[in-house]
Amino acid sequence: MNYSLILTGLMLASGLMWLAYFVWLKLDQTAENKSLVRWLGTLGSLFPVLFIVVTVRSFVFEPFKIPSGSMMPTLLIGDFIVVNKYSYGLRLPVGNAKILEVGDPERGDVVVFRYPEDPDVNYIKRVVGLPGDEVTYRNKVVFINGEPMPQEQVGMWIGEGRNRNPPGRRPQLFEESLGDVDHQIVIYPDSPGRPTQTWTVPEGHYFVLGDNRDQSLDSRAWDFVPEENLVGKATRIWMHWDCSIGCVGWDRIGKAIE
Repeated sequence: MNYSLILTGLMLASGLMWLAYFVWLKLDQTAENKSLVRWLGTLGSLFPVLFIVVTVRSFVFEPFKIPSGSMMPTLLIGDFIVVNKYSYGLRLPVGNAKILEVGDPERGDVVVFRYPEDPDVNYIKRVVGLPGDEVTYRNKVVFINGEPMPQEQVGMWIGEGRNRNPPGRRPQLFEESLGDVDHQIVIYPDSPGRPTQTWTVPEGHYFVLGDNRDQSLDSRAWDFVPEENLVGKATRIWMHWDCSIGCVGWDRIGKAIE
């Protein structure tokens, strides 16, 4: 569902009602007692609120909910996150046309984007390959322009609640370095390794991976994210909700996404 289109439509409709209310009163001083004009005034009064909501949601911050475990351990099912909408340029709420250049994704950024195969669906992954990079995935290790991205095993990944490990599986936790960004990933040693593949990232596109490397549908399956599909940079967790382990995950609230 395109919430931006719906909110923009409601904002424009309420704005027209607000304008009609004041024009009607200007033309007919007795109109304020008529029920239709009162309704126009009531519905039109929503315009300032909707204008603020659309402006903040389109150009500043937007909340998202994490629906899957593809970004474990960085993000968990039940996390609610804040996405910085102006990190990669200001875009119109309808049509997604960029109206102001601000910056570009950097290697290691966690980004929200419109899924290339279904733009009505938002995905979240980590940027691994930048335009012009040669990315190779071999034996569960990422190579960028021929250089392996360092990995160091730090223990076992033990999930809780809705994020618990599949029965009989023993996923391992690794520390991975993507240039200047250090972050953790999950690897299942018992999962069959993918055949070695190499991609060259086109200009205006990005190669993205999930941190849960063996449980993620990402650029290894559908190639690249076009720049125009970017929504923003994931910055912080503002809520975690999982009622299988007490509902509110207080320890995750306010946590920065790195």
